[in-house]
Amino acid sequence: MEKTGTDCCYRYFLFVIMLSLGSDSDDDDDDDAYDSDALCWQVFTVDEMMPHVSHLPGVISKNLLVRDKKKKGLWLVTAPHNATISLSALAQHLGASGGLRLADEEVLVTKLGVARGCVTPLALINDRENAVHCVVDAKLLDKANERVYFHPMVNSATTGLSPEDFERFLSAIGHVPIVVTFDE
Repeated sequence: MEKTGTDCCYRYFLFVIMLSLGSDSDDDDDDDAYDSDALCWQVFTVDEMMPHVSHLPGVISKNLLVRDKKKKGLWLVTAPHNATISLSALAQHLGASGGLRLADEEVLVTKLGVARGCVTPLALINDRENAVHCVVDAKLLDKANERVYFHPMVNSATTGLSPEDFERFLSAIGHVPIVVTFDE
């Protein structure tokens, strides 16, 4: 798939931000400037993505934007790709009245600036009002992991960060994560 100007803009912007934070991120796509070609076409689910990234060292993430029943609270949930996420248990843990549901694509676009299939904690940089709470599985913050991998706000590439750089990024944009543990 040919890259669009928007793809390159998002990725360049994130790359500059991460460099300013002292990151040594890996951006795996089909661009000659990077080490591998983990993704070079759009994927919309973890199942579609895994054949292309399973060789990468570290933890591949899955990400969900959820809301409560009354549409008053939003949470971006990030977990290892193979984690089982019980929305009812998570709702109880977070105190979300009426349970949790996936947010509509319109909310993805207005709050995070991404489309369906592109949800990523890196998109929290677009949440200037801090309307979205960040929920991260503890496994993604484990410093024993070489890298944790996310879409860089487009679903045609994947970006790897060290757990320390991921935490540094979230801190720099004012989104201190709510740390939970999901079952695998």
